[in-house]
Amino acid sequence: MTPEALSAALLTIVSPHLAGAEGVTITAADTAVERPRNRDHGDWASNIAMKLAKRLGRNPREFALELVPELEAVDGVASVEVAGPGFINIRLDTAAAGEIARSVVEAGDAYGHNSVLAGHVINMEFVSANPTGPLHIGHTRWAALGDSIARVLKASGAEVTTEYYINDAGSQMDVFGLSVLAAAKGEPTPEKGYPGPYIQTLAQRVLAAVPDLLDKPQDEAVAIARDLAYGYQLAEIKQSLESFRVHFDVFFSEQTLHAPDAETGRTAIDDAEERLRAQGHVFEADDAVWVRTTDFGDDKDRVLTRGNGVVTYFAADAAYYLSKKDRGFAEKIYLLGADHHGYVGRLRALAAAAGDDPSVSLSVLIGQLVNLNGAKLSKRAGNIIELDDLLSWLGADALRYWLARYPADSPLSLDGEQLRSRSNDNPVFYVQYAHARTRSVARNAEAAGVTRDAFEPGLLVHPTETALIGALQEFPRIVAHSAELREPHRVARYLEELAGHFHRWYDATRVLPFGDEEIAPVHSTRLWLNDATGQVIRNGLDLIGVSAPDRM
Repeated sequence: MTPEALSAALLTIVSPHLAGAEGVTITAADTAVERPRNRDHGDWASNIAMKLAKRLGRNPREFALELVPELEAVDGVASVEVAGPGFINIRLDTAAAGEIARSVVEAGDAYGHNSVLAGHVINMEFVSANPTGPLHIGHTRWAALGDSIARVLKASGAEVTTEYYINDAGSQMDVFGLSVLAAAKGEPTPEKGYPGPYIQTLAQRVLAAVPDLLDKPQDEAVAIARDLAYGYQLAEIKQSLESFRVHFDVFFSEQTLHAPDAETGRTAIDDAEERLRAQGHVFEADDAVWVRTTDFGDDKDRVLTRGNGVVTYFAADAAYYLSKKDRGFAEKIYLLGADHHGYVGRLRALAAAAGDDPSVSLSVLIGQLVNLNGAKLSKRAGNIIELDDLLSWLGADALRYWLARYPADSPLSLDGEQLRSRSNDNPVFYVQYAHARTRSVARNAEAAGVTRDAFEPGLLVHPTETALIGALQEFPRIVAHSAELREPHRVARYLEELAGHFHRWYDATRVLPFGDEEIAPVHSTRLWLNDATGQVIRNGLDLIGVSAPDRM
């Protein structure tokens, strides 16, 4: 008996009681069951009687008591009690609860997936670092969080496209080109330029590709240095992300927003201005073109085009937002850094000016800073901690797990040596070791002749088995809540609890027969439970981009 099946049974039971009640309807979401805070009260609890009592003109406790006999008649329900003002506490019989082990194994990689976000079409933009240098520790956190959020959204039925916005237009790209060219000439870094040995490396690659670079006119040489170095650096960024197990479906170039159409000569930014003007939100003042974003709660109106004809970053933001809208993304998630709080108001105003409801079409998540004790500054970049160096030092698993383990809005200070430790004090080791132990049990069972041919869930009566079964039942709900709240840390914390339940079960019971003891149904049934636990740990680790090793 899964919680989903129990909720469905409750929906079937309650629905006839609504006959004649005008305007009162319920769905499966209304009858979803949850764990009681105190497991002594039962396996599952529902507050449906209290939800509906007022709308039905009923006393909630009396209504709950009326539902008890019908619930007790459901296969797999051992007992039902009403507590307080109308809470319904449900206890399953042992066999019904233990069926979850078979359900998990048979579902395999799909266990935990749900449909709470079915029909949602989402664009998820994150990282979006300038292509003028390597990814650093700040980008590392947004990469881990963004990718994990995308994974739980997909597992909950949403159609998600992950996107990286390449800031490859504007003055910083020219400064980048000047910096690379200066390095090629052996000259000092220009004022406000990009320093670091990585610029020297890029310069050498550019010279190798264009040996006569230094013989060309300055403007032409800068453009060549800029464009080639940009390509090399972007390729490195993509490789760093793939090494971190972060895959983007789309790399969107800002340059495309500024590029004139071959037929019309108009840019995407020109079209964005025209569309916002058609909505009635564009005006001219002080020799500039503005959007009246204050009508939608922004702290000031925003300039699209300055008096000298130069378009602003906001103009590019507007064109980019409309591009996402035109590509069919009804929902757009932006994961921004701690220094981007000011963007929230303007993005919401922009969505409203484009004719959308920001509360539906837009979600902006602000991540906080992270520091890592013991990390060394990059030898190539000099003043940052590079993602590639972190991967070499700590590995993708430790980084992904620890960065996904905390909410995005919490400042984070990590200890590098703890991330590297192979002890139970390191949560990623603790969880991965639990998985490796399930695989070891499975291998030893196979060697001893224990198979899953028999399954009698009524035999799973040990208290540690009850606790472990209860934890396995929780996984789909954890995934769904993580997706709805965009909080993948809930998955990591759940896995730690599940690992704890498994380790205690492993210490208290045996899957393999002891000594000359004959193989019995209880051994086979426990193998199901062991394998189910391993499956859930694998599924959960995959949602946060962490591997599940078979041996440790």
